[in-house]
Amino acid sequence: MDTTPKGNRLHIAIFGRTNVGKSSLLNLLIGQDIAITSPEAGTTTDVVEKAMELLPLGPVLFLDTAGLDDISSLARLRLEKTWKIFDRADIILLVIEADRWTEYDEKVLAEAKKRDVPVIVVINKIDLHTPREEFVASVEKKAGRVVLAAGNDRAGRNDYINPLKRHLIQVAADHCMQPPPLIGDLLPSGGVAVLVVPIDLEAPKGRLILPQVQTIRDALDNDSMALIVKERELAHALGNLKQAPHIVVCDSQVVQKMCADTPATVPATTFSILFARHKGDLVEAARGAAAIEKLEPGDKVLIAEACSHHPLQDDIGRVKIPRWLRQYTGFNLSVDVFAGRDYPENLSQYKLIIHCGACMLTRREMLNRIGKAKEAGVSITNYGVAISLLQGVLRRVLSPFPAALSTFYKAMGKTREEETNERSVSI
Repeated sequence: MDTTPKGNRLHIAIFGRTNVGKSSLLNLLIGQDIAITSPEAGTTTDVVEKAMELLPLGPVLFLDTAGLDDISSLARLRLEKTWKIFDRADIILLVIEADRWTEYDEKVLAEAKKRDVPVIVVINKIDLHTPREEFVASVEKKAGRVVLAAGNDRAGRNDYINPLKRHLIQVAADHCMQPPPLIGDLLPSGGVAVLVVPIDLEAPKGRLILPQVQTIRDALDNDSMALIVKERELAHALGNLKQAPHIVVCDSQVVQKMCADTPATVPATTFSILFARHKGDLVEAARGAAAIEKLEPGDKVLIAEACSHHPLQDDIGRVKIPRWLRQYTGFNLSVDVFAGRDYPENLSQYKLIIHCGACMLTRREMLNRIGKAKEAGVSITNYGVAISLLQGVLRRVLSPFPAALSTFYKAMGKTREEETNERSVSI
């Protein structure tokens, strides 16, 4: 549980006004003093993250935010970070004081309802002031779920935490999005997946990268087998198998060679495309890829990476994809790169967004990014989908996903007859 990636954890955000005891509640939840507490308002300045295992929920990530009514000199910057947490939150704990409901609390509740994020209201500091029954009833009518707590009462911890856990378990079961499988539904029980894993400069020494590891695990969880090879050994490995594998999956950077070495009768795709479905919306990524064909000289393209890594000389997002775009279109484009959780506020300036596989983001956060792009009227696609189009093999690697492939054809303005003819040629 300690090594579960943040992107695979349930994100629980703690919102509230300054000095309502958000950090004290977090310390009570995790059973240790991880967040600094003080009677002085505005003690929490940046978002405090704490990953832990909260039984029986499993691996979670708590996000302790700055006070919503912060009036300090740095308030604007703090509040911007606080409100961005809405993009990541699977569940919101709204901490308030007894007998006090303000416009800030109403704003949080309204924003959460707009985004369909479940809210549990925690009336804190009941050791100092017992809330009136009618106040509790009114809050419960607004939010649906209310618990009482005393963040500084360690002796009575279980009395507060157990009711909160019960609400969290029910909310997680009823509201939190279950992502589509990575590869398990593409394999029968006892099936074989051949995974093509290049060992290049970006591969961590002694380890595989996260998408590869998670794909292996998903195959095993679905009672299937995974054969791991490098791109140079793919043809040899396929020749040694008595029966054809059920699917071949590769790193996007070697997709051309994978398609060339894999028999046309064997389904094939890329890790990034698997993650486009698992963490986001593959159909939308397929639709967005068609925008590559409509780019014009000087158009702005955003490369969005969910992780912050040290860029190498031939970095996939900063170097290779921009180079392939210019080679494919035949003209210069203006390309911006945003890494980590940086995401431009003004997306409408871009003609196209090409996003990574989002293995470091939650599904909700990735869907929020897709939603923002759609609201701005900007096409958004995925590394694997875009690279496959630029390498001329998109129809092949989308063949395991008929809905996405059909959407791509429609976005390209292809008729059903043209689509059928091109499919038969590619197969």
